[in-house]
Amino acid sequence: MRKALVGLIALTATAAVAFGGLTAAADSASKTKATAAPPPVAAPASASAPKVVYLTFDDGPDKTWTPKILGVLAKHKVKGTFFVLGRNAKAQPTLLRKERAAGHTIGNHSVSHPNLTRLSRTRLRQEIRGGVRSKCFRPPYGATNARVRAEIKAAGMRQVLWSVDPQDWARPGATKIAQRVLANVRPGAVVLMHDAGGNRAQTVIALDKVIRTLKARGYVFRSLSC
Repeated sequence: MRKALVGLIALTATAAVAFGGLTAAADSASKTKATAAPPPVAAPASASAPKVVYLTFDDGPDKTWTPKILGVLAKHKVKGTFFVLGRNAKAQPTLLRKERAAGHTIGNHSVSHPNLTRLSRTRLRQEIRGGVRSKCFRPPYGATNARVRAEIKAAGMRQVLWSVDPQDWARPGATKIAQRVLANVRPGAVVLMHDAGGNRAQTVIALDKVIRTLKARGYVFRSLSC
C-alpha cells in the first residue's frame, strides 16, 4: 500500500527516529505523494551503545504473507512490530495471536486504511479507536495533521511513522528493496515494510537479506514499545 509522509514526531532516547516520519511512501490506490520534511539529526551513539533497528510491517495480518514474514523473523530470532488493520485482525485472529505469542508487538493501523486527514471527526474517531488495542498508532499513508494527532493522543496512543521506506509496496525486486534499506539504515532507524496489501514475496526474500547483512554490521533488532 502506498504511504505518504506528512509529519514528524518526537524522538525517544533509545531510538532517535523511532517515532519520526521522515520519508514518503505510496499506496497502490493513490498516486499522489507528499513532500518529505527534512529528517532530524540523531544524537551520536556512544561506542558501547548497541546499534538498534526497528523492523515494522504494515497492513496485515494476511493469511499468505504474514506467516512467511513470521518465519523469517523466527529463523533469525528477531522481533518486530506489526501495524495491523482492524478489519484484517478481525478476519485473522489466529495470526494476531501468533504474532503476540512470538514476542512481536502490535500497533494500530486504523480499521480500514483510509486517509485520516479527509475524514469527519466521527469517522476519524471510529477508525482510530476501532482498531486493535495498542500504545502505538501509525496513520495510513503516513497522512497526518494536528487534528489526527490530537485524536490519536486522546485515544491514549502515540503516533509512530518511520525513517526508512524501501517502497516494497511497488515490488521493485527483492534486491532493490534490500539495497534501499541497507543504504539508508542508521542506528535507531524504523524500517517500513509490508506483510499484506498484495504479493509480498519480494519483501520476504529481501527481509532475510536485510537481517543477515545488518547482523553482520553489528546491528541488533528490537520491537517498538507498543
